[in-house]
Amino acid sequence: MAAISAALVKELRERTGLGMMECKKALVAADGDVEAAIEELRKSSGLKAAKKAGRTAAEGVILIQVADDGKSGFLLEVNSETDFVARDEGFLAFANKVLETVVARNELDVAALMEGDLENEREALVQKIGENISVRRAVRVDGDVVGGYVHSNNSMGALVALQGGSEELARDVAMHITAVNPRVGKPEDMPEDDVEKEKAVIRAQPDMEGKPEEIVEKMMTGRIKKFLKENSLVEQPFVKNPDQSVGELLKEKGAELQTFVRYEVGEGIEKEETDFASEVAAQLKS
Repeated sequence: MAAISAALVKELRERTGLGMMECKKALVAADGDVEAAIEELRKSSGLKAAKKAGRTAAEGVILIQVADDGKSGFLLEVNSETDFVARDEGFLAFANKVLETVVARNELDVAALMEGDLENEREALVQKIGENISVRRAVRVDGDVVGGYVHSNNSMGALVALQGGSEELARDVAMHITAVNPRVGKPEDMPEDDVEKEKAVIRAQPDMEGKPEEIVEKMMTGRIKKFLKENSLVEQPFVKNPDQSVGELLKEKGAELQTFVRYEVGEGIEKEETDFASEVAAQLKS
């Protein structure tokens, strides 16, 4: 068996981007032949990516692109397992390439989007970085005027479509949406099921106990009105001027809300709780 020198390991690591131990094992199996080791690693790359695909990827980035004519925009979420990788240059380059492909092909179906070269690049990045990476979702928003905003850490963002107004106004409203997270655009847009759930919560409050039904209903009306105001975009105080509601701002600028979409990294994904000390102990034992 050929001796596996540090120089050989370094060469393989530089050429593949893999970890030192994985490179050393590959060289041992290939009897020190770097090219043979690379070939075997290439054969196993798909398997490695598939194994990592089972791990929860709930960190990542939100990206947007608004068309030059300001009448459409795309919003994309690409996930990693840790926020450290979400800041990695290779990960960000991959995420931006996915966004470019979404825009160029106008493709919102992730499964269709990831067929071919993009999936090969994702698998190679998974192998290099050592974390699961996934393209989660994409959406397109169209309107008379479309604007977008992404928070400085790329963890959340929004697109908004207005009838009238300007791209600057649309961007300001998108910034508000990103920061405040309204559930609906207007009070009348709130799903009836959500209203009924809120009513059940209000009825269960201690100060409702023992009161006549007409008093309960009167209090209920006031609290539901408050609930709708707090959760409806046009009723919320504008973040850049709390003395003015978003609806008042839009009216002042001659605009009307058409629709909006807000993404936040990992929302709705059940994150795994890891006991780091136990995980390290298990790895040492194995």
